[in-house]
Amino acid sequence: MRFRLLQHRDSEGVRSVIAARDARATLVPGVASVRELALDAIAKGQTLAEAVASRGEGAEIDLAAELAAGRLLAPIDHEDPAHLVMTGTGLTHLGSAEGRDKMHREAVSAEKQTDSMRMFLEGAEGGKPAPGQVGQQPEWFYKGDGSQLVGPGAPLTMPAFAQDGGEEPELAGIYLIGPDGTPHRLGLCLANEFSDHVTERHNYLWLAHSKLRQAALGPELLVGEAPSDVRGASRILRDGAVLWEKPFLSGEDNMSHSLANLEHHHFKYASFRRPGDVHVHFFGTATLSFADGVRTEPGDVFEIEAAPFTLPLRNTLARADEAPVEVKAL
Repeated sequence: MRFRLLQHRDSEGVRSVIAARDARATLVPGVASVRELALDAIAKGQTLAEAVASRGEGAEIDLAAELAAGRLLAPIDHEDPAHLVMTGTGLTHLGSAEGRDKMHREAVSAEKQTDSMRMFLEGAEGGKPAPGQVGQQPEWFYKGDGSQLVGPGAPLTMPAFAQDGGEEPELAGIYLIGPDGTPHRLGLCLANEFSDHVTERHNYLWLAHSKLRQAALGPELLVGEAPSDVRGASRILRDGAVLWEKPFLSGEDNMSHSLANLEHHHFKYASFRRPGDVHVHFFGTATLSFADGVRTEPGDVFEIEAAPFTLPLRNTLARADEAPVEVKAL
């Protein structure tokens, strides 16, 4: 079983980090957050696994019980949410063009292809360059800062003005920018990127609006080499029964872009290499309930699970109250 890191808050509000291998999980002494642990590892020239080993073992933890009790947090955050950046890439998975194209096409033919199909085909041809080469640039979008990050079990809340709240089961890369501006990948998380597909379908130029939403991370940060083939399931529960379910595939074996290519085209921008910042970057999906005609409702539960992660990501859909905004001139 792969090495995983989790963040925990006990009933008194005290935070800690958990390290897990196989079915055994223990507290990591002397550290309160994954970011703190990672900064220490960077300073000492250690891997995360080495940083954990150097601290010894704390008390054993029952992960399933802590998840059920709501004491597991998102496995990364920042004490200043403005210094956590959430972004993503789309049309990155084999088959991902089908669902997107259903939303956008007028007609798909050799003579007239949608921008979505063109971008997908360009990625399929040039998204996995040879080492040292730069591949095709992917679609890119901004989701928000750390204030929009939701942990396991917390509601995924769409704005009052949203036309839809739909799941996007994905892997997310978690990064910390070192003191010299080097991006360090800490690991991967299960994620629900959560978008407004009705808004996006109306006009593709509204994609940016549709992505300015919350997003959820599963409780486990998978540390070490990224798995090339991730297989699981994405489902929606309504009133305790399965409303919709499909297989969830990710990892480079199921993608038209390599992680290295997606990372290059994100971190090539100097503004994304600010020391101390955390980046949560969503790698895309090929599985959407919206593409199958499902319309979600507040109270629906999104559930995503995939090996080698051992814990699922569950979030309940909610809608925010109206929040009128008035701009005042000074």
